[in-house]
Amino acid sequence: KKAVAVLEPVMLKAKEERLAMGGAKEEAKTFVIATVKGDVHDIGKNIVSVVLQCNGYRVVDLGVMVPTAKIVEAARTEKADIIGLSGLITPSLDEMRTNLEEFERLGLKVPVLIGGATTSGLHTAVKLDPYYSGPVEHILDASRVVHACARLLPDSAEERAGVLNELKDRYAKTREAYLSKDRSLETISLEEARARKFMTDWKTVDIPTPEKTGVFDWAVSLEELVPFIDWSPLFWSWELKGLYPKIFEHPKYGEQARTLYEEAKALLDRMVRENRVKPRVLVGFFPSYSDGAETVSFCDRDGNVLEKITFERQLGAGEAGSTRFSLADFVAPKDSGRVDYAGMFAVTAGHDVERWAASFERQNDDYQSILVKALADRVAEAAAEWAHKKARDFFGFGKTENLTFEDLLADRYRGIRPAPGYAACPSHAHKLNIWKLMQVRERIGISLTESHMMNPAASVSGFYFNHPEARYF
Repeated sequence: KKAVAVLEPVMLKAKEERLAMGGAKEEAKTFVIATVKGDVHDIGKNIVSVVLQCNGYRVVDLGVMVPTAKIVEAARTEKADIIGLSGLITPSLDEMRTNLEEFERLGLKVPVLIGGATTSGLHTAVKLDPYYSGPVEHILDASRVVHACARLLPDSAEERAGVLNELKDRYAKTREAYLSKDRSLETISLEEARARKFMTDWKTVDIPTPEKTGVFDWAVSLEELVPFIDWSPLFWSWELKGLYPKIFEHPKYGEQARTLYEEAKALLDRMVRENRVKPRVLVGFFPSYSDGAETVSFCDRDGNVLEKITFERQLGAGEAGSTRFSLADFVAPKDSGRVDYAGMFAVTAGHDVERWAASFERQNDDYQSILVKALADRVAEAAAEWAHKKARDFFGFGKTENLTFEDLLADRYRGIRPAPGYAACPSHAHKLNIWKLMQVRERIGISLTESHMMNPAASVSGFYFNHPEARYF
């Protein structure tokens, strides 16, 4: 009931659409849903499952890190009417293509819905649709899944053929428009990008020195992290768009947002009171230098190179003469003669979260299970914010910040903490360097999947750069 209450704006609209299409008269359709191999994030997938079940669908949830063979087997044994593929990180996009290619090879024609944070209609049209002759469609969020299912599963074979043709035609036009564009003017060579790199007067720029170098497991309690929680993304995970606390005034779903917040706060209080979540924070600070291009060397205190990481450089043409950044630009080159420092971090809400969420699932309480995972994500992000504040203090310049929480959310401080997989640092493989150098799995228990996703899912990792003009790009 709580799940339905929070999702009411979504649920009512979806139910009206299903009834309008005759859904109430049909036998329950079977929806097989899975987070693809190498990916462990399932909050969005679980919300979709709740929406579908409340709208009369039989949902077979295969869980996370599901290989293609298991999806195929379930589709056949469960007689799936439709399949849902979910993923959070960019490598999941390639895994979805692998799934579709195998479906095609085996002759499956079941409609497939694509969802997840990194997915898009354009990606589905260009990278997925050409590899599957059956219907494949991108779903933006849970509020649209019931309508999509009803449209893809009409009564007659003639109607299904019409839906398939319309969908294929739409994606073909999207694909043609994308592929026909001349992108040669949108990119530049690496040599030209380097000529337009971010420049620093390394003789005069302030380079802070940490209290110590090395790897540190910083102790922190959940209670200490509560003031650092950014609540807005909690609402977004439930398809309630808005910023905290203004979202409570929203005319359409302000009441649901307040209900969700009160339930989340009560659960968070229980987490603290019962010591249910044990966050871990691991940081590392190293003498570092760049090669003047894209590679940064992380060293021990004697100057021996421990790890080298080559960061990406912007290759988009941009405006004439605009700077083309690489994260390496924010680290002093070796020939500058200056001693610089770069850092890295990995934080997690811990494995206890998954076990607690699973206990709610065994009680068929989907709402509490999803809420535990969503709160854990907030805790992990709060741990990253807390650790960055402590890191800035560790380098000295953070001690005079005097920032409000709103200032922290707006990044009104010196330094950045880019995470692998995001725009300034798009390769998830950079996590391998972090894990090797800090022994993350051995020290705080975060492992990496074959697609370099962190497990537990409620974890955050990245780099620290302290240059006074360091920025995200």
